[in-house]
Amino acid sequence: MESLNGISMFVQVAETRSFTEAGRQLGVSSSTVGKTIARMEERLRVRLFHRSTRSITLTAEGTVFLERCRRILSEVSAAESELSGLAGSPRGRLRVGTPLLGNLMMPAFDGFMERYPEVELDIDFCDRMVDVIEEGFDAVIRTGEQADSRLAARRLGSCAHVLVASPAYLKRQGMPAYPRELERHFCLQHKFPSTGKLERWPLRLEASEAELVLPATMTSNTIEPLAYAAIQGRGIAFLPVFLVREALESGQLVTLLDDYLDRQVVFWMLWPASRYASPKLRVFIDYMSAHLRI
Repeated sequence: MESLNGISMFVQVAETRSFTEAGRQLGVSSSTVGKTIARMEERLRVRLFHRSTRSITLTAEGTVFLERCRRILSEVSAAESELSGLAGSPRGRLRVGTPLLGNLMMPAFDGFMERYPEVELDIDFCDRMVDVIEEGFDAVIRTGEQADSRLAARRLGSCAHVLVASPAYLKRQGMPAYPRELERHFCLQHKFPSTGKLERWPLRLEASEAELVLPATMTSNTIEPLAYAAIQGRGIAFLPVFLVREALESGQLVTLLDDYLDRQVVFWMLWPASRYASPKLRVFIDYMSAHLRI
């Protein structure tokens, strides 16, 4: 901003040919104008004005610089006008990061696009932990605890996770009564794409029991294929309720070991902390808060 003020002052002096008149129009003293121009010349290592007791004229270098500075001020003015025009109307590109949960996210995204057709959604589906500010995201949707002080956050909701299998699979393989019995079952497991590690099934065990070693009958770096395989009777999967809600209601899947499992995942909307959020971001946050069916 200091450089921009200096440029504005330089253009005013060039057009009025007077430090005193430039200062009057800008609301500062002539000495302030003179010192600002002197600092600019020192920084640029070039003389911008020929000075005499009677007149001030541009040097050759000053003439070239004046043309550039007028373009800069014109662009700033145009940008301010554009932002003022956008202040009351949600429009423009909105870059959003979200987990690899298309079945959950797309109905809400689709409804948002229908309601705000002038907002252009640029969606990045990934499970890695992105740097919202450094990578230029307008907002991201994430799960778990959030501790980045640079970001503002809004809680979107929470979702339980359950162990599920098809009735046909359980009829064939038997219903496990205790967590330890899962070691003898076909287990469909989620693998985190960023680390390659398998997601732990948070089952409560006795203090004396060793950690469960579950078979990896099938692994996938997204969870939708695990739900499909479970419905087809291929094994037991640990999945969020929102993904299997319809299959549970229709009887395609049933839950098991509910008394040994207690896990709630919280979804958050995160965006760079700012006193003034753009209209497109404000309406996106409000819409997703109201319509994301977790």
